[in-house]
Amino acid sequence: MINYKIFTLGIEEEYMVIDPSTKELVSHEQKIVIEGQKIISEKVKAEMHQAVVEVGTDVCANIDEARKDIYNLRKTIHQIAGTLGYSIGAAGTHPFSTWRQQLITDHERYQQIVDEMQDAARSNLIFGLHVHVGMPSKEMAIHIANSARYFLPHVFALSTNSPFWEGRKTGFKSYRTKVFDKFPRTGIPDYFDSYSAYEDYVNLLIKTNCIDNAKKIWWDLRVHPFYGTVEFRICDVPLTVDESVGFAALFQCICTKLYKLRSKNLNYMIYSRALVNENKWRASRYGIDDKLIDFGKEQEVNTRHLIHELLEFIDDVVDDLGCRDALKSIHHILEKGTGADRQLEIYEKTKNLKEVSAFIESKFLGSI
Repeated sequence: MINYKIFTLGIEEEYMVIDPSTKELVSHEQKIVIEGQKIISEKVKAEMHQAVVEVGTDVCANIDEARKDIYNLRKTIHQIAGTLGYSIGAAGTHPFSTWRQQLITDHERYQQIVDEMQDAARSNLIFGLHVHVGMPSKEMAIHIANSARYFLPHVFALSTNSPFWEGRKTGFKSYRTKVFDKFPRTGIPDYFDSYSAYEDYVNLLIKTNCIDNAKKIWWDLRVHPFYGTVEFRICDVPLTVDESVGFAALFQCICTKLYKLRSKNLNYMIYSRALVNENKWRASRYGIDDKLIDFGKEQEVNTRHLIHELLEFIDDVVDDLGCRDALKSIHHILEKGTGADRQLEIYEKTKNLKEVSAFIESKFLGSI
């Protein structure tokens, strides 16, 4: 019997702080964080840019707890921001604000990153969703991370929510990932034979002064260096709570299904980083509106069809995890489009990026 309680959840989201009148990003001078910590303690944090607020849930026993926690965090930050004269939104990039006008948070860690990476860091004005899934051991975490890499582009395609960058329609459904590509140690991770092999890699980077700790490995999926989790980092932050919860449920189900296979001495096919990257590029460019590669069949397949196959693959663990309701948002995205599709729809109707920013604000506490 599988102990489903192992697979706890944690959700982190990065929000944009918006001037309600101009609809541009604006520095809140950490006022939202200061006031937020009086209510929700360390669940709200500053980020490198002063126009960004980060929140993180508690360790949640199940997806229902995660939904309640992330909604409460969004509601709290929204209320505090409103009291201080700001607005809040969630999208992978802001439609038209430029990074050159944004202030960097006065913090030693962020200053070190800027000193090292220069404009690559200063221009990293992006907003992501991170989902932690609890693991029984580091060895199992590496095994699941190796196999789960294949599914990253599928979920990423669903999450695409950044079609604009600095006032331009980029042609990508997720331009956020293109911005982040300038950082080292990003993207799809390599395969590791064991957790000790991963530790050897990390220790070599530390020894040679590439990094000072493993948190500076910013892959789309990583075994967290301090928590007992696998952390999924590939998604754009979604417009709505429903979508965040849906993606968290999907990642939890993927991990659980891979664990279930392992418990039966079975495994999912392992594909190289180079191959998975082909699908990631397609997902960033087209979202769910084109094709991904089915490497087993060695052919292109409609992305929506592959996501339906993924939902079928995990279906035998969905009810045991209590995720059936949460996954309804995935079906809604497949029918109605991603956050990027909805942003582009507003733009095509209005030809006005301020209206797109206003739409992003309006969905922050709304439904999908």
